[in-house]
Amino acid sequence: MATCTRTVWKVVSGCQRQLLSAGVPSYAGVPLSTLRRIPNRSFAVKIRRQDKKEEAEKKEVKKEKRVIDDSDRHKPFGKTAWAPVDDVYVLRYYPRTRYAPEDAVHLLKNFQMLDFTPQNQPVYIDLRLDMKLEKKKRVDPFVSTVHLPHPFKTGTNKVIAFTEDADQAKAAQENGATYVGGAELIQKILDDEISADFYIAAPLILPKLGPLKNKLRKKFPKGNRGSVGTNFSQMLQLFNTGHEYLVEDGCYIRTQIATLDFPQEHIITNLKTLLMDVCSHRPANTGPFIERAIIASHTSEALWFNSADLLPKPAEEKKEEEEE
Repeated sequence: MATCTRTVWKVVSGCQRQLLSAGVPSYAGVPLSTLRRIPNRSFAVKIRRQDKKEEAEKKEVKKEKRVIDDSDRHKPFGKTAWAPVDDVYVLRYYPRTRYAPEDAVHLLKNFQMLDFTPQNQPVYIDLRLDMKLEKKKRVDPFVSTVHLPHPFKTGTNKVIAFTEDADQAKAAQENGATYVGGAELIQKILDDEISADFYIAAPLILPKLGPLKNKLRKKFPKGNRGSVGTNFSQMLQLFNTGHEYLVEDGCYIRTQIATLDFPQEHIITNLKTLLMDVCSHRPANTGPFIERAIIASHTSEALWFNSADLLPKPAEEKKEEEEE
């Protein structure tokens, strides 16, 4: 029995010695008990970083946008042909058709007759603006109010006039202001007792209107919007029947300009007035401000049109500046 036990211990110790020698490097003169106590340490590897200048150069190097000139090609790049032959075709295989403004309005009226839709449905435009400037700067989104030659609203807008001058208050009341007053109107507006579509103010009372900034936000009176001044009769002529639009999502203007039952000349006149007002916000010494223009009624398809046909040419703008 003792012999068998001795043999088993010899076999076990031999196997243990063989396993340790296979997994651990052999160190001469070091007992196995010492090797078992050696910890496994992971040493940090020093990674060489490139210079900051090289990293900055890599960031600055960008792929230039490929510009393809299709003027002398028999068909546009990536398209089937310049124009479809059949009446029914897949849009993505052909360039987008851009209509003259008069033709686009004429098509909208034909769509209404063919579809038997309401004649007084609204007409919308969708503009995409080029808001980029030099050195990665952009034009700030703006809000503007324009007086359309042919208004499509039946009533007048509600306007609150802030002034402490008796003559200005009288002029505001005579020209149709809904509410006229001074600092006593602030708490009523904060408590939602009164509200309006537009708010105008005299320059002297403007510092007292600070509590209304968070309440009114974009409607707060500002000089660059024409809602701050001393000529209340002129301001009320604009804001009583004015049409407000704003830049959304950084570069888009989506607004109504008329109703489809208007004569074609009236729709074109309103469209031209709004486009001229939009381009008045264009910074000096820049190119075209409107990149894409779409017109559509409430139930029709969207039609792309050439907005440049309604805007003055650069030569005409220079003559107007010289005359002024």
